[in-house]
Amino acid sequence: MLNSEINIMQKNLKIAVFGSGSWGTAIVKILLNNTTPVNWWIRENEIIDNIRNFRHNNLYLSSVEFNPESLVLSSDIKEIVSSSDILIFVVPSAFLNASLSGLNPDDFRNKFVVSAIKGIVPEYNVIIADYFMSRFNVPYSNFAVVSGPSHAEEIALEKLTYLTVASQNHELGEKLSQLFKCRYVMTSVSDDIFGTEYSNVIKNIIAIANGICIGLGYGDNFQAVLISNAIQEIKRFVDAVHPIDRDIKSSVYLGDLMVTAYSQFSRNRTFGNMIGKGYSIKFAMLEMKMVAEGYYAAKCIWEINNKYNVDMPITEAVYNILYLGHSPAKEIHILTQKLS
Repeated sequence: MLNSEINIMQKNLKIAVFGSGSWGTAIVKILLNNTTPVNWWIRENEIIDNIRNFRHNNLYLSSVEFNPESLVLSSDIKEIVSSSDILIFVVPSAFLNASLSGLNPDDFRNKFVVSAIKGIVPEYNVIIADYFMSRFNVPYSNFAVVSGPSHAEEIALEKLTYLTVASQNHELGEKLSQLFKCRYVMTSVSDDIFGTEYSNVIKNIIAIANGICIGLGYGDNFQAVLISNAIQEIKRFVDAVHPIDRDIKSSVYLGDLMVTAYSQFSRNRTFGNMIGKGYSIKFAMLEMKMVAEGYYAAKCIWEINNKYNVDMPITEAVYNILYLGHSPAKEIHILTQKLS
């Protein structure tokens, strides 16, 4: 039974997206295939003005054209939350708590919250599901996760993409599956919100590791070994944190890991590549002009794992490089001796 007065299967629910980066822009593009209008919270008024006047997000995925009449645009987050039933958050995890600082649990009463964020809230050191539960009293039955494997750039090009909706509430999962399914997006439903979230977080760390290795000159052969060990590392961790029956080879786990580790569009791989080539962390972040979620995740997962003591040599190597200042070349060499 839903812990909400709203029937999730009714057709006239109002949908809101929070965040105007690449993935947020891509999600709005997807949703407009199945529902209008879409409420869209955008922090920067410059982007709002560009969408209204020029029909595109001038900072991210500028090739995507929007009909402003199909959108309700606002920089007032409280207004968008109040006027919407399904709230889809695509704000980088490092900025989520600050973005929601003016809201309280009453604002989220009878709302369905969806995370398309692949990170951990650093102020609380918890995944997004636990953050909304502890901070805003959003029950897990009113929460869902949307996951890939997916890159926003390919959504913009309408290349075939598969998304998984994870929710402990089957009706919510099915509703979201319908909202996201379109000509170029296939969807499936899972009940593993915790495994999906933690897997999403760790795969960003792995992508940084892979990028570092590429920057150091390691080849395809080693990358294959790294990723095959990485999926085992992810399995060990998610099984320790939330032990249920799951197939780690499913696309929501293994597929998402692979696309993030290998794709040219992966900001985490790009960030790691720059670190491997000798750039400082500060310079790499400034040069990218985008958030590499894996940077924050490396510290958060390392701290969480102090409780579980799971063997995570790849995560440990990335943490040592990013937070302890260890030499990337030396740390990766040590890592090579631990893989098989």
